[in-house]
Amino acid sequence: METAMMNPVEIGAALAPLVVVAVLLVGFLWPAERSMPVAWLVAAVVGFVVWDMPIEWIAAASLRGALAALEILWIVFGALVLLYTLMRSGAVDRINQGFASISEDRRVQIVLLGFFLATFIEGVAGFGTPAAVVAPLLLALGFPALAAVVAALVGHAVATVFGAVGTPIIVGYQQPLGSVESTIAAEGMSVASYSATAGAWAAVFNGVLGVLMPLFAVGMVVYFFGSRDERSLAPVRGIIPLCLFAGVAFAVPYVLTAWFLGPELPSLFAAMVGGVIVVGTLRSGYLEPEDTWEFPPREEWPDHWVGSIEPDSDELDAATDTEASMSLLRAWAPYGILVVLLIGTRVIEPVAEFLQSGPVTGLESDIGHFTVGPVLEWSLIFGTELGGAIEWAYVPGTWLVLSALLAIPLFRMNVDEVAGAWHEAGGKIVSPLIALVFVIAMVEIMLETNAHAEAGAASPEAVPDGSMIVVLADATAAAIGPAYPLIVPAIGALGTFIAGSITVSNITFSAFQFEVAQSLGMPTQILVGAHSIGAAIGNVIAVHNVIAALATVGLVGETGRIIRLNLIPVVYYLLAGGLLTTVFVYVLFPTVF
Repeated sequence: METAMMNPVEIGAALAPLVVVAVLLVGFLWPAERSMPVAWLVAAVVGFVVWDMPIEWIAAASLRGALAALEILWIVFGALVLLYTLMRSGAVDRINQGFASISEDRRVQIVLLGFFLATFIEGVAGFGTPAAVVAPLLLALGFPALAAVVAALVGHAVATVFGAVGTPIIVGYQQPLGSVESTIAAEGMSVASYSATAGAWAAVFNGVLGVLMPLFAVGMVVYFFGSRDERSLAPVRGIIPLCLFAGVAFAVPYVLTAWFLGPELPSLFAAMVGGVIVVGTLRSGYLEPEDTWEFPPREEWPDHWVGSIEPDSDELDAATDTEASMSLLRAWAPYGILVVLLIGTRVIEPVAEFLQSGPVTGLESDIGHFTVGPVLEWSLIFGTELGGAIEWAYVPGTWLVLSALLAIPLFRMNVDEVAGAWHEAGGKIVSPLIALVFVIAMVEIMLETNAHAEAGAASPEAVPDGSMIVVLADATAAAIGPAYPLIVPAIGALGTFIAGSITVSNITFSAFQFEVAQSLGMPTQILVGAHSIGAAIGNVIAVHNVIAALATVGLVGETGRIIRLNLIPVVYYLLAGGLLTTVFVYVLFPTVF
């Protein structure tokens, strides 16, 4: 720590790639696929010049990052294929109709679609998909476009902690924490088990804070999109019991699933279980508000509430023209199959073992050692000690694709519908492909900048003491000290706001949070888990997510307005999250590793 404080040049150099990301993404509004390659180049130059990192080590670290990116993209592709298969078949519209038929009260519809359906879609697809799917569905029900976007963005935030079947934890934690594997192993844990436990702590934090998120979503829509003559939260009083009940019905299975089943299923399982409980309660005549709340008449809506697509337009009618014969059970069936497959491949030990270490074939070459099997591995890349792997058979991507294939005969889809779903899914991953490859490659360089010295490839005295991440962590710990738990969520939110992805935020800062916790003698699992508090809520103001959601309802140019409105739940989440983290660190769980 002291060394880092005495070397401002090293601190500035280590900070340079992150500054470039912030300036290009936020300052110049460059898309991630343009800004991340530049940030990677800056990290490579800094590693070469300041850390004396050999070219082969820079290349090896970058390729290790690329392998991790391909594993993520396999998950994303599978998630999108399944979602678009259901959209093309009409199953998503049938699910939406099922929710909408329960109540005509707009407040109840926000709870059911803006919260439960959005969190469910986040659990199976992630990467900005929920708002892009749910906002048009709310618009079709008669919501103003702006209100639909606000409800969808705020409603899905708590589920982003586990994103597309656990991606932000499985990859977002495991990949960067591989750099501290020896420290974790000394505590008797693997990186995978440590990441799952840190993810479970993240579920506790977000489960507690997320209980109020349905109420925030309803309150914001009621206050900002009710009668313009007298803005009031009075209509919220009648819906408070349902909102709190919905929050608890989601939070309990969310936390329990994270602790006992792992990171793949919490958002998916909580949305399904909580949704069934709440729908059953409403159908039984309980918690339904006594009055019915509605938006003002259409002629009173200001121009900025609506876009180029009007509620009940022909375009929306066509999008929701579903076969009346499709039952809700059939519409939900592919996701039920997915849940069974994921649980089976994780709980049945022989199956899980085979998928992670089944029969392999090895191949030696001048550029490294290759292993082919259920795990594709490239070790000793370019003669370095670095390596990477893709667990293609175990990660959820395989089971998402299989669920999508099983859905084809289930929905009796024709060739054009199937081809359209796969083509659309493939097109959606092009931009994430470029962005993820370079952002993870950048982070890997930052994590491994002094690995060559530790491996004896250079004199340790020739390079700074610690990688870029360690230097930044030591400097931050020295500057902020004991008050650090208060700002942990803010760092997570900053990462998501800049990158537009909780997965990228976790990849960028998880090792940083771990190192700060070590420097300050604080519980590492608590601080790594608390990072996801801010990383989750940051999604509601992430520029990429906001723009994508606005585009789906034909409303452009209102990005700033959405971000300003959504700062309300962000402030709540960061303040309450910082206090909660501080209590966990100093009072409740100070002895946790």
